[in-house]
Amino acid sequence: MAQKKDHSLPEILATSSAAQSRLFTIESLELSFSNGERRQYERIKGSGRGAVMIVPITSDGQLILVREYCAGTHDYQLGFPKGLIDPGETPIEAANRELMEEVGFGAELFHPLKQVSMAPSYFNATMHILIAQGLYEETREGDEPEPLEVVYWPISKWPSLLEQADFTEARSVAALMMATHYLDKLGE
Repeated sequence: MAQKKDHSLPEILATSSAAQSRLFTIESLELSFSNGERRQYERIKGSGRGAVMIVPITSDGQLILVREYCAGTHDYQLGFPKGLIDPGETPIEAANRELMEEVGFGAELFHPLKQVSMAPSYFNATMHILIAQGLYEETREGDEPEPLEVVYWPISKWPSLLEQADFTEARSVAALMMATHYLDKLGE
């Protein structure tokens, strides 16, 4: 295992707002590193609320995914239900709400797998990835512009999910790997 090197954070000499949208601020940073090098970086700052991604598993061993429009790639992508954490919510409360809004189920049991960062070189967003089990039917109205396509996938056939042309989101791929690893450890 690699030793972690002790790093001194660079000094932020100046910050300025380069652009602002409804969801993000793009900041320009002037940095001075411990070796004297100076660089200008840009970063995207989100709301800081965080987000959740849920790997729902039915009692008969089906993963539940959604196919939804993605503006960044201007296509429809298959992935796990996800969404922002609302003010005052815990990650588990947000996960349960998002499940109800996106796939019409709540869950009795959540197992947090990992909190991951998304493109930490330039984006401050984090996402909590959780497994949801003990599903029960319950629907809440969400904020999607159109109904999401709900897709059931046998967990025993998870490798074939990786072969799907529209299953490309790195967060969903990571969630799948973590969930299958967790379930394999339970089965040992």
